[in-house]
Amino acid sequence: MKDALRKLQTDIGHDFSDHAILETALTHSSHANESANPSEHNERLEFLGDAVLELCVSEELFSRFPQAPEGALTLLRSKLVSEPALAELARKCDLDRCIRLGKGEESQGGRQRDSLLSDALEAIFAAVFLDGGFEAARRSIRKIFSGMWPESLVEPKSKDYKSRLQELTQKRYKARPVYSLADSRGPEHEKLFEVRLILPDGHEVTASGSSVKKAEQMAAKKALGDIRDTLDP
Repeated sequence: MKDALRKLQTDIGHDFSDHAILETALTHSSHANESANPSEHNERLEFLGDAVLELCVSEELFSRFPQAPEGALTLLRSKLVSEPALAELARKCDLDRCIRLGKGEESQGGRQRDSLLSDALEAIFAAVFLDGGFEAARRSIRKIFSGMWPESLVEPKSKDYKSRLQELTQKRYKARPVYSLADSRGPEHEKLFEVRLILPDGHEVTASGSSVKKAEQMAAKKALGDIRDTLDP
C-alpha cells in the first residue's frame, strides 16, 4: 500500500502535506459506513474535484485551440473527462490499489468499477486543490493528462445524438440511458421500428425510424431536447 501511495503521488505530481485529506479522498462511503469509528468519505471531495477538473481541462483546451467554437471544445472536454477515460487514468496511477472499500463493495468488484475509480480520481484532484491550491491542481491535471491532450480539433458530429446523450447522462446521473425495441411494423422493404428510451431519472421517450439505429438516434435527439427544456429558465 505504501508503494502504491508513493506511486500515486509521483504520477499526479503532488506530494501531500496533509495526508489526512489524501486518506479521505481514498475512502469510499462503503468503508466509512462499515468502520467501527465513523470517518469521512470522498463524496464531498468528488463534488469539488469534478468542478476543479472541468475548469482545468476547459482552460487547457481553450488555450490549445484559440479558434475553436464552443461546441467543438465541449466535445473534446467530454471525451477527456468521461467516466471510462478517468477510470483508465486512475488505473495507470494505481489508484485502484489505494482505495479503501467496505467488504461488501470489495466482494462485488468495486475496485475495478469505472464509476468508482473515476469518482475517486475526481476526489484526488479536489484533495490536491485543498492541499496545494489551484496552481497545484492545474499542474497535477496537466501531468496526469499528458499524452491525452488532443493535437488537432475534431469537429463534433452533428447527428451523433446517442453519444451526446450518453455523455450527458453519465455526467449528471452516473448512469446510461436504456434503449429497447418497442415495436416494428410494415412490410420487410418498408419496415418501421419504434424504440423506447428510458433516462436514468425514469423519463421515457419513444421514436421511430427505418432501422433500429436510426430510431435510437431520433429517440436520443428527443431526449436531449427534453433535457435542455428542463434547464431553460
